[in-house]
Amino acid sequence: MRSDIPIDAVFLREDAPTLQGRLAAAIVRAILETRAHPGARLPSSRKLAQGLNISRMTVTLVYQDLVSQGYLEALPRSGIAVAATVPHRRVDVTSQSASKSQTVRWSRWLSDHDLPRRVIRKPSNWREFRYPFIFGQADPTLFDHNAWRDCARRALGTRDFSELAADRYGADDPLLLDYICSNTLPRRGFHAQPDEVLVTLGAQNALFLATELLARVDRLAVTEEPGYPDFAETLRRARSPTTFLPVDSMGVDPAMLPANTRLIIITPSHHIPTGATMPLSRRRELLLRANETDALIIEDDYDFEMSYLAPPAPALKSLDGSGRVIYIGSFSKSLFPGLRIGYMVAPAPFIARARALRAIMLRHPPSHLQRITAYFLALGHYDAHIVRLRHTLKERRRVLEEAISMTSLQIEGAATQGGSSMWLSARGTDSADLAARLREKSVLIEPGAVFFEEPPSPCPVFRLGYASIAADLIPEGVTRIDRMARKMAQAD
Repeated sequence: MRSDIPIDAVFLREDAPTLQGRLAAAIVRAILETRAHPGARLPSSRKLAQGLNISRMTVTLVYQDLVSQGYLEALPRSGIAVAATVPHRRVDVTSQSASKSQTVRWSRWLSDHDLPRRVIRKPSNWREFRYPFIFGQADPTLFDHNAWRDCARRALGTRDFSELAADRYGADDPLLLDYICSNTLPRRGFHAQPDEVLVTLGAQNALFLATELLARVDRLAVTEEPGYPDFAETLRRARSPTTFLPVDSMGVDPAMLPANTRLIIITPSHHIPTGATMPLSRRRELLLRANETDALIIEDDYDFEMSYLAPPAPALKSLDGSGRVIYIGSFSKSLFPGLRIGYMVAPAPFIARARALRAIMLRHPPSHLQRITAYFLALGHYDAHIVRLRHTLKERRRVLEEAISMTSLQIEGAATQGGSSMWLSARGTDSADLAARLREKSVLIEPGAVFFEEPPSPCPVFRLGYASIAADLIPEGVTRIDRMARKMAQAD
């Protein structure tokens, strides 16, 4: 019996972990891409199996599965055909071509906000590099996938489904809020009520919400130099006048704050990118100055869990007696960056406004991700993960420091409590040029210019992350960096 969909329209791709999954995807793709009409017949299970060189039983099982899903139907004495319930793709080629001939002048429609000038760029294929010294990526070998899978099973089970399937109208997962309030924040030295906490799509989302609500053209903002590029870009988008204060080995010096400062964005526990920790005396002075000038402080406490050489210093928020500090934290750095679960802590009136602003954008982060994270935290998997992570990072840092000590590279900054990166310099080089040449040697580093509003020229500093590279690869990677840096310095 002749089929309407030819065998060569069904081709397998590596888009599913099993052969049955790949075949099912191939058949659905063939139905949609050929715009098959209801009743269009498919090859018999025998012919399709022969054509693809697979088991006939596999084809039969996939046909049965697609029949149950409504893509196919079994016709008496006529084999398998496309069902009337299949989601068809109907494209009017004529109207599509006509629409392409019309030109929209997007420059007249789009906002006049400039595109970000400072963006940290990391190659998407970083795993293909043998020596990936990049910051912010997770080592999958350190993560307990079975525990996460179990938490996902719990979150997607019948007991939780009705609650997670509902629209929360801006509310966050109560289990996650409870853990943050009862466990995470007390470890940073302060407490908060659920109405003082907002779950966000990572720290980035929290930063945007806070800046959107607080930054204005008539309010001077202050942030760090060098510093996290997104601080500068978020303030730039808000058209906020901004002063960039230099950072020394103890972070920003509060004595340098302009008298008219109204908003301060800093990373006091582990400064980005140098790793400097602001001492208690400066933290108290900073809060005193904020009180005197009626300023608010956004504290990004992104990396406190990575304190394995010494106990982490209490958060700046823990010293705040007047509610001036807006605290931002994240689970994405300590778990994996693709999670995108962060949180913001501030007085209830501010959180209420931030929740309303977030609701305009996305209502709330996906409920099932919040619940999976909550289970992972509450069942003790997170604490076990942090212990494992700290132990591994401590060893990698030891190996890295030893390797650097035998080179011409200079350590310009490193978190005294731990962290997962170092701030280095290769004298006589420009780190952007150095990074480009090292890629040819399968080495990735992060050039330093992006962290400066006004970078030095040439810019010899760069960030070296060690969370995603195995300890036994670090010495050779550092040797390659040093060898290339020496070669460049001698050429100049």
